[in-house]
Amino acid sequence: MIYALVFLLISAASFIFAMLGLGGGSVYVPVLTWFGFGLKEVAIPLGLLLNGLNTLFAMIPFARKRLIDWKGGAVMAVSAMVGSPLGAFFTKDVDANVLKLLFAAMVIIIAVRTLMVANKVEADTMMSLKKRSIIGLFVGLFAGFIGGLLGVGGGFIIAPILMWMGYKAKQAAATTAYVVTFSSFSGYLGHAAQGHLNVLLTVILIVAVIIGSQFGAHYMSGKAKSNQVKLIYAIVLLLIAVQLIYSAISKM
Repeated sequence: MIYALVFLLISAASFIFAMLGLGGGSVYVPVLTWFGFGLKEVAIPLGLLLNGLNTLFAMIPFARKRLIDWKGGAVMAVSAMVGSPLGAFFTKDVDANVLKLLFAAMVIIIAVRTLMVANKVEADTMMSLKKRSIIGLFVGLFAGFIGGLLGVGGGFIIAPILMWMGYKAKQAAATTAYVVTFSSFSGYLGHAAQGHLNVLLTVILIVAVIIGSQFGAHYMSGKAKSNQVKLIYAIVLLLIAVQLIYSAISKM
């Protein structure tokens, strides 16, 4: 029964976050902890694995629509791939409740900023490739580190930065998926080296992610509107932040 409920919730989360080019780790991790799975032992490593799979499968329809900026996101993808296992390495040294509060603070900052720009007209020009690459180097390292530390891939940091660089919402979502795929798998390998794996749960949730990500990415690449996507993104993140703060404070 527990596995069935987790399957449904992860499928729904994958649908929503695939639309945004995000892996969904910000939902996967809390959901797994709600059902009693250990934060550091199961939820964070599995969250990263599912994160990477969600964005990987979401990239298929995004690529078909030519929404991914392969060249512009390359430096950010590589630096995120380097930063993520470093974050994973430090997870074991940080208190679980502190991790939740840190995660919630980052989510609130990004959600508020997204709400502020949700109804603004999208930029007609984009930063030069050189500027995008330089900024991407540092953003990728930071997002990868935070993502590896918290089990979320770092997409919630990357997506708003891409929109600030001049990417339209759909292209930002697609390019975020590209970057997050690298950082998530890299971070997962950093956690996997510690030897924690629930095989049955992993297989069930991989299926859930495949189903949810395909529907979400197809919807985003076709029917979704930019301001609609930004509002959904911000609201979901704020709800997650509230839950995480409550969970952390109640256990202190």
